[in-house]
Amino acid sequence: MATDRKTVDYIVDQMSKAGAVSARPMFGEYGVYCDGKMVAIIGDGQLFIKPTPSGRVLAADAEEVPPYPGAKPHLLIDAERWEGQDWLSDLVRATAAELPTPKPKPAKAPKKTS
Repeated sequence: MATDRKTVDYIVDQMSKAGAVSARPMFGEYGVYCDGKMVAIIGDGQLFIKPTPSGRVLAADAEEVPPYPGAKPHLLIDAERWEGQDWLSDLVRATAAELPTPKPKPAKAPKKTS
């Protein structure tokens, strides 16, 4: 079941105090980014945060489950917790701080003309 864009917009707005937060369509669902780092997945109307040591402390009651078959487990954040903007932003900020900076994509080679 695809996630409603209104749900995605609401979650992103609730995370907005964490930094530059955005969501991008990905594999039929959404990847959530904070300051250029992918921190979460929104799929089937659920929020899955990448697990980090600080994230596990802040979301100690969260179950760790894969967001889709074959994925590594993520912290499943209950919908009731989305309403706590400060808490959710703190969780996203702490998660982003512990994730590695993405590697720059290699420049595309110019097309050869014949």
